[in-house]
Amino acid sequence: MVYIGIDLGGTNIKAGIVDEQGKILCKVDCPSKVERGHEAVIADMAALARKAVEKAGLTMDDVKCIGIGVPGILDPKTGVVPFCVNLGWHNVPLRELMRSHIDKPVFIDNDATVAGLAESVAGISKGSQSSVFLTLGTGVGGGIVINGKVYSGAHGVGSELGHTIVEFDGELCNCGNHGCWERYASATALIRMGKEAAESHPECMIYRHVNGNLDRISAKTVIDCAKAGDPVASTVFKRYAYYLAVGIVSIINSLDPEIIALGGGVSAAGDFLLNAVRNEVNEMIFYKGMPYARIELATMGNDAGIVGAAMLGR
Repeated sequence: MVYIGIDLGGTNIKAGIVDEQGKILCKVDCPSKVERGHEAVIADMAALARKAVEKAGLTMDDVKCIGIGVPGILDPKTGVVPFCVNLGWHNVPLRELMRSHIDKPVFIDNDATVAGLAESVAGISKGSQSSVFLTLGTGVGGGIVINGKVYSGAHGVGSELGHTIVEFDGELCNCGNHGCWERYASATALIRMGKEAAESHPECMIYRHVNGNLDRISAKTVIDCAKAGDPVASTVFKRYAYYLAVGIVSIINSLDPEIIALGGGVSAAGDFLLNAVRNEVNEMIFYKGMPYARIELATMGNDAGIVGAAMLGR
């Protein structure tokens, strides 16, 4: 038997056929066009799933179930998406509507959660019993896997790690709270810190790198300048690594996972990021003589959404 995995994004829908080991046999995609409304998007998801099955030379009789990763909050028990800002969805009965197109069991979870499951099945966390995946992009997404199964809590929001509060009365978050971790540990946060530093220090490499146009600053800009030894950029990056470590240590103290995998845009910094974060974490760990979670780079990349979604039903 094989599994269908669907990675639903605000721009594109990706679907694939995945085997028991988490290997993608084939994949297809199409634009999301979310402005058409949820019913049209879900119909396209079903059509894409059928296309993937046909492309793999299989039939629906070969498919055990369908898994879907969505970029928002959902109730995994009912299959309802109460809120998804990237799609403009409110209280959408995704499971029920998907099953009206394809009569197979449907499993749904958050996109970062399914990416964490993918890493656990076929990526850097393979073979571990407990792992946490962090995606460092526009925000900070989290995926928790315990005993080979995703953990999303009693109400489906148990892996919203980016909204852990790390700074009392800190930066205002899009969620309405102040001081959320993703306001300090996301790519967006690194860009904000870089802009603030360049504005205060126009002599720095960050400022020169963008010819004074601070809107052109990216996370890569700050990282590249820090790698080159610019003192202002290095200070910004060290602050970023500190805040990333603050959240990671909280995860270690709460869950004690075997592995914490870093993905998303900032993880492209590779060992430069890993070494900085590992050093900060090592300073903060209070049980100095004991082993603790390995901090590694995620390896599944853009396939994580398809593989993880498919594996929800395994």
